[in-house]
Amino acid sequence: MKAPSDFIPFARPSIGSEEEEAVLAVLRSGWLTTGKVALAFEEEFASFVGSGRALAVNSATSGLHLALEALGVGPGDKVAMSPYTFASDAAAARHLGAEVAFCDVAEGSYNLDPALLEELLEREGPIKAVVPVHVGGMPCEMGPILDAARRKGAAVVEDCAHAFPLRLPEGAAGTLGDIGFYSFYATKTITTGDGGMVVARDAAILRRMELMRSHGFDRGAWDRYTSKAASWRYDVVEAGFKYNLPDLLAAVGREQLKKADLFLEQRRAIAARYDAAFAGHPALEAPPRGKAHSWHLYSLRLRPEALSIGRDEFASRLQAAGIGISVHFIPLHLMSYWAARYDLKPEDYPRAYGAFARTISLPIWQGMSEAQADRVAEAVLGIAREARA
Repeated sequence: MKAPSDFIPFARPSIGSEEEEAVLAVLRSGWLTTGKVALAFEEEFASFVGSGRALAVNSATSGLHLALEALGVGPGDKVAMSPYTFASDAAAARHLGAEVAFCDVAEGSYNLDPALLEELLEREGPIKAVVPVHVGGMPCEMGPILDAARRKGAAVVEDCAHAFPLRLPEGAAGTLGDIGFYSFYATKTITTGDGGMVVARDAAILRRMELMRSHGFDRGAWDRYTSKAASWRYDVVEAGFKYNLPDLLAAVGREQLKKADLFLEQRRAIAARYDAAFAGHPALEAPPRGKAHSWHLYSLRLRPEALSIGRDEFASRLQAAGIGISVHFIPLHLMSYWAARYDLKPEDYPRAYGAFARTISLPIWQGMSEAQADRVAEAVLGIAREARA
C-alpha cells in the first residue's frame, strides 16, 4: 500500500481562476455583503432548479430553520425525520421549541421509509412537518412521502444538502415538496465555502423567510445604501435572524453553478469506476440506487459476515493507507442528547443502526483522477483480502 504521504483527501473543492476573478471583482466593487451579486445568484439558481424564486442563506441549517419557522413550527409541535441525518435537521426543530419524531430508514436504504412514516403519522398524532433527507445524493421516494404527509396535513421540507444538482422526471430535488433547502458547504458538489439556498412553492412562505433572514428588517441593506435616493430609515417588523449570504460567497457560487452539471458527470464517472472494482465481491456492497443519484457520497457497505474485522478497523486501515474516509451518518438516536431526551437505544431504529455499522464513505470529488480512484479501490480490495473471514 501507498504511504500516508500520498494522502487522498475524502473531499476537495474544485476552485478555478473564474471563482478567483469573481471574488476579486466583489472585493474591488466596494460592496461585500448581500447585494446585487447575491441577488443574481438567487435568480440563476432558481432558474437552474425550475423554481420561481430562491433565497441565498449562510448555511443549509439556516435554510431549514427559516423554513420551519415560516411554517409556524413551535412549542407543542412535532417534526418527523429519520435519525439517519446530520445533527442540524433535528436541532432546527428544537431551536423553535418543537419535538422530533424519528422514523427508521427503508430496508437496504439510507432514506426515510414511507411505510413507516405513514405509521408514525398515524401513531404520533399531529405532525407539523416531515423532513426527508436525500442521503448521499440518492433521492427519497417522494411520491408516497408526499401522499402520506398531505393526508395528515403535514408540510414536507426536503433536505437537499447532498442532492444538488439532481434532477428527476418530476422535477429537481428540492422542488418536489413544499420547501427545499441546499448546502454549499466546502465538501458539497458546488461550494461557496459555506452557505446555502432555500426554495418554496408558496410565495407567502418565501416572503416570510426573506423577512426573517435579515433581522426582520422591512428593507435590505442593498436598498438602504446604494443610491443617492436611498433612505437610511427602516423598520423592524419581526424578531428575525442573521442568515444572509454575502456577495463575496455568492460570487463563488455563481461560477460554481455554471459547472454543476460537469461536476456531476465527473462524480458519476468515479462512482462507476468504484462500482466496477467492487462488483461481485463477497465482502463489499455498492451504495443503494434510486431513480438517479447526485453522488455527493459513495457509501461503501461492508458485509460483516465475510470479514474478520469490523467497520471501524476497516476504516482505520484505509486511513493508515493514506485514504481519507468518513462515515455518514452516525444516527442521531445514538447521540447522547437525543438518546437522553427521548430515552432511545440503538435497537430502537435497527435499520439506521445496521446501515451505520457497516458503512464507509470513500473519497469522491470532481477533479479526482482515475489513478486516485483506482488507488482507493485497490486499498479497499487489499484490506478486504487481508481480512477475509
